[in-house]
Amino acid sequence: MYRSLISAFSSKSRPISSCCVKPSSISRLTTSPLQAPIVSSALPTARSLLSDALDPPTPAGLTRSIIRHRGFLGDCRVIGRSRGYASGSGDREMMEYDVVIVGAGPAGLSAAIRLKQMCLERNVDLSVCVLEKGPEVGAHIISGNVFEPRALDELIPQWRHEGAPVEVPVSSDKFWLLTESHSLALPSPFDNKGNYVISLSQLVRWMASKAEEIGVEIYPGFAASEILYDANDRVVGVATNDMGVAKDGSKRETFQRGVELKGRVTLLAEGCRGSLSEKIIKGHHLREKGQGQHQTYALGIKEVWEVEEEKHNPGAVLHTIGWPLDMKTYGGSFLYHMSNRQIAIGLVIALNYQNPYLSPYDEFQRFKHHPAIKPLLSGGTVLEYGARTLNEGGFQSIPYPVFPGGAIIGCSAGFLDVPKIKGTHTAMKSGMLAGEAAFKVLIEGAKMEMYWDNLKKSWVWDDLKRARNYRPAFNYGLISGLAFSALERYIFRGRLPLTLKHGKPDHKATHTSSMHTPIQYPKPDGQISFDVPTSLYRSSTNHEHDQPAHLHLKDPTLPESVNLPLYGGPESRYCPARVYEYVPDENQVMKLQINAQNCLHCKACDIKDPRQNIEWTVPEGGGGPGYTVM
Repeated sequence: MYRSLISAFSSKSRPISSCCVKPSSISRLTTSPLQAPIVSSALPTARSLLSDALDPPTPAGLTRSIIRHRGFLGDCRVIGRSRGYASGSGDREMMEYDVVIVGAGPAGLSAAIRLKQMCLERNVDLSVCVLEKGPEVGAHIISGNVFEPRALDELIPQWRHEGAPVEVPVSSDKFWLLTESHSLALPSPFDNKGNYVISLSQLVRWMASKAEEIGVEIYPGFAASEILYDANDRVVGVATNDMGVAKDGSKRETFQRGVELKGRVTLLAEGCRGSLSEKIIKGHHLREKGQGQHQTYALGIKEVWEVEEEKHNPGAVLHTIGWPLDMKTYGGSFLYHMSNRQIAIGLVIALNYQNPYLSPYDEFQRFKHHPAIKPLLSGGTVLEYGARTLNEGGFQSIPYPVFPGGAIIGCSAGFLDVPKIKGTHTAMKSGMLAGEAAFKVLIEGAKMEMYWDNLKKSWVWDDLKRARNYRPAFNYGLISGLAFSALERYIFRGRLPLTLKHGKPDHKATHTSSMHTPIQYPKPDGQISFDVPTSLYRSSTNHEHDQPAHLHLKDPTLPESVNLPLYGGPESRYCPARVYEYVPDENQVMKLQINAQNCLHCKACDIKDPRQNIEWTVPEGGGGPGYTVM
């Protein structure tokens, strides 16, 4: 009965080195304690549990078991209840937990760790499962990250002595206004003293190891694609998608039915624009029950370079605004010096930009040729490339995060502090508060609404409220935004007695192509700037080609009838992986072609399409990018 489950879990075990990262680059990626081959961290646990389930000694959920396993964590003991295994709806298998968490990012892992810490404090046992759609924990995590350790100090106070990959303190903090050929230094508003330059993908791997040490079960390579409800419309868990389905919908030889993971509490920690989270937000009208305003987004594009030794300055932090973006487009760049001669460089562009001919990818390639930036990169090597959207709505856009049966945490709810350009610490804190609430729901009979109440009493709420007017101030242009931000920061200190509103939703901000002239971008030189296929290779993106497309057109006719004639086919430009391209058919009529296998899971298409015609759903589990130092 459970053989298919074991086969499915076993098939997902593959080390990082089996991804598409160049072998020559592996040795340069990191020298952290996690340098050893990183496998799907929870798979040894999963196999042990599932093997035990083949012949459960007593009724599921009633006994305690001690599972010994060897993974990249070494030899450790995981103590927890035997899990429930049964038949779910249809022919799907079902696994039962006290808490099911979707997403092994900073929010999801913080929730799991905090909940299990409370179990140890109170000498009780609750089963906690974390699902991760990436092939390994951290594979889909990308952030240009100057890390504020406030939440980590609260969650794991001894992290400095326990091998956390948080090792490079900020040594300098600069802020420039760029023109096409010059840079003007401005006072830095970022308060980065005491912060660290990190790789977030490495940090969540370390957090996953800490979670497993106290009994959290983590299943990488399985994508949660469906929300499960009971007869009273209460969320009771999630289901993973079927694997081994061909493009035409038929079952391949490798077909494996999805699994139902049922929990007494379900926490959604999918990151920005999470597909299940968005369904919950819309279905339960959580945006309206919260702060009321729509979410607004930006697209971040990032590379990690290895630069020449004499150019490397560990801990140096630089942010810029201005060129290459026009005066009406909000955004800016970041450049962080990491360890081991590595730098993280990227460009963030708000997705409410107006010009349909703007290409965020090409703007980033052009930015790297600025005379203040190019000398640093010359002679260096790109190690990784990636892209991801981020929430910029802030305080005004926070939804009511509680739904019947669970809650939304982290960037799925949108806790990014825009003027700080930081969201990891707020995501972690929201996860911790949700974990505490879930524990009290299950042990003390409390209500999950206490998560919302405690969130509003926390420093997360205070920080976001003070920062609420920075992002909408730039709706009036760069100069006005800078002037208002300076007034808000240095005079009112976030206490201005008004709250600015966001402008149009991002998809409605796009002008028709007749209002703009096409932008002629320079060709990449292959040394500082690169074409999309080269960059995509560096992302280690991989999808099974013979699977149904995970990018759905609600109306297949709209690209040719609306997007191309009215907007010049903007999806061929706003996507940083060239998933969308217009090609002529046999009659030389331009048709939209979707190259879903290129998808970086950035979600820009789901946000920016002018008619909201593109729906991003999860592909087969384990597909997507394979980040290691992002």
